Amino acid sequence: MKKKEIYVTKPALPRLSEFIPYLEDIWENHILTNNGPFHKQLEQELCNYLGVKYISLFCNATIALITALKALEITGEVITTPFSFVATANSIIWSGLKPVFGDIEPNAFNLDPGKIESLITPKTTAIMPVHVYGNPCDVKAIQSIAKKYKLKVIYDAAHAFGVKLDGESILNFGDLSILSFHATKTFTTIEGGAIVCHDEQMKNRIDYLRNFGITGETSVSDVGINGKLNEIQAAFGLLYLKKVDEYIEKRKQLAQIYRERLNGVIGIKVLTDLPGVVHNYTYFPILINEDIYGMSRDEVYYGLKKEGIFTRRYFYPLITQFSPFRKLKTAQPGKLPIAEKVAREILCLPIYPDLNKLVVEEICDFLKQNAGNSRKILRAKAF
Repeated sequence: MKKKEIYVTKPALPRLSEFIPYLEDIWENHILTNNGPFHKQLEQELCNYLGVKYISLFCNATIALITALKALEITGEVITTPFSFVATANSIIWSGLKPVFGDIEPNAFNLDPGKIESLITPKTTAIMPVHVYGNPCDVKAIQSIAKKYKLKVIYDAAHAFGVKLDGESILNFGDLSILSFHATKTFTTIEGGAIVCHDEQMKNRIDYLRNFGITGETSVSDVGINGKLNEIQAAFGLLYLKKVDEYIEKRKQLAQIYRERLNGVIGIKVLTDLPGVVHNYTYFPILINEDIYGMSRDEVYYGLKKEGIFTRRYFYPLITQFSPFRKLKTAQPGKLPIAEKVAREILCLPIYPDLNKLVVEEICDFLKQNAGNSRKILRAKAF
């Protein structure tokens, strides 16, 4: 394989000439932020595209998560997953709450509903599952538990833009869902995020919390935050929304090449599309079983890196292995065996709309050629 700089993801960019008319409109009307015309238009167009009733744009998904916890008046303990980006648990800590970690299920790597009930205490008020890699959680089982114990459900849906389950947007489940519009995501506003809710009253509450808690010219009704998305980013989102179906289709084609080429490679497990799910192909994760493949995940990671291919061990380490969380009872080693195993084996391969199919084939050839090789040779090659 030739040396090259291939990263795990790369944002697709529309032609600059297509974006300039939006900027000209902004320069003409002198509205840069604070619920401007592009901001309002993007919220409506996203509702239409995603099949949801209400959406509130945010400057990023972390602030959206914190605002969601505030909007639902969550207190005490929140049950969540250790297998996620650290922002999931950070939002809980920032809100003065305690994260309680449950193990994941081994197929889609989402919070295992079968592990939730044993974690519920009198202090538990919410569950925050994550649709990992855009794979839907078992929303029916989670909702059943939430109803039984009168808990709120906030879905971290950072990866789940456009994902549908049995024809319905995955964002319509739970009390609230949070999207990320970071540059690495399927849909982007460069930085950004959103909260999806189901009624106008909650939409209004989220909107004033997003704007410092201001409810009128001379009134502040609650302790809010500054979570607003500006007009330039909203305009970028409007343009990107016109392209997003094309970008998802390109991702899907690359995922199909990976699956065809890696089919039958010993020691490598490739996730397949789930029944009844419309996926967005934001990530392409594989699991590498060291004992069968003959090479550890980290050896593969460094071996590809040496060839100029930058994969990502996503999510590794687990959130529970970071210093702010290690002392928690549910974060102790051995408490989350499936999550610990997946974190050791997971590797996300490059996938983005502009990625050359030949590069995908070369990555697959590298993985196939090294399967079953001796550890001594591979260790020398990787490091």
